Amino acid sequence: MNAYTNELCSDSYSSPAPVLIAGDSDLALHHAARTVEAAGSRIGAIVPLDEAAERIALQASASAVWVELTRDGGPAMDRLLHQLSGDTADGRYTAVVAAPREMVDLLFSRIGGAPVELVIDGDEAERAAALAIATSGIYRADRLSDIASDRSTERLRQLSDEVSRIASTLARLSNGPSQTQRREPAPPGAEVPPVSADTVRSVIRARRLRSRFFEEELFADPAWDMLLDLLQAEIAQLRVPVSSLCIAAAVPATTALRWLKTMTDKGIFLRRADPHDGRRVFVELSPSASQGMRRYFAEVGRAAVI
Repeated sequence: MNAYTNELCSDSYSSPAPVLIAGDSDLALHHAARTVEAAGSRIGAIVPLDEAAERIALQASASAVWVELTRDGGPAMDRLLHQLSGDTADGRYTAVVAAPREMVDLLFSRIGGAPVELVIDGDEAERAAALAIATSGIYRADRLSDIASDRSTERLRQLSDEVSRIASTLARLSNGPSQTQRREPAPPGAEVPPVSADTVRSVIRARRLRSRFFEEELFADPAWDMLLDLLQAEIAQLRVPVSSLCIAAAVPATTALRWLKTMTDKGIFLRRADPHDGRRVFVELSPSASQGMRRYFAEVGRAAVI
């Protein structure tokens, strides 16, 4: 990898903290650098994957670390992801990891619980949005407007809406329902109504059928789609890997992972390590979420649950 060095840019100390870039090939480094530069951020250093962990440890300050992956990088990648997970959890910096779809399970097993932005097969708009989220904590379309092409403008707006929806969901989950809406929880040991797998499957089929007549984006509701998929798997006694759950969400994988992390952080979903593969995790409903879904189906009865 001779195309890039790890020299720091010589910008003024008054400039925003730089973004450190690491990647597993010259092409990956170039792609990451193009994204960071287009977003108007300052590049602090560009290093190959096997030097990244040591270089990050020496970095005095950074607004974010961007890691560009194209394949499983083995021990060097694992070491770097472990470091990112710990450092971001400690608030030392924020991070973005961009990778292809086939790495979803591996990445989630390594950093699924950390405050790291994952970009899976992301277009330029998704990549720019992820960097904005990582460096500012909120999505600010005005910062990205000058790098968005006409084709990307609508996607940027959608990404802004998606991040806003997730933030709103987090706020509602944190605050809980209002007193007027609160219902008494089921008493301990209360019988959980049975739900057939066929019932849940029919709802999922009906939801997917809508895309034959309307644009699927009109009905995007990844949280509900994932709840349905996990309930169906629970009834059928099947395990659901992260990659499958992202497909069930019926939204881009990057968006699905944001929702998945939100639901996991709030205890609605649970992570289970694959006992046969340390580089993969399964996702399942928490006991309370399972009861909630089953009671919901029992209460709506034969009505269409779409």
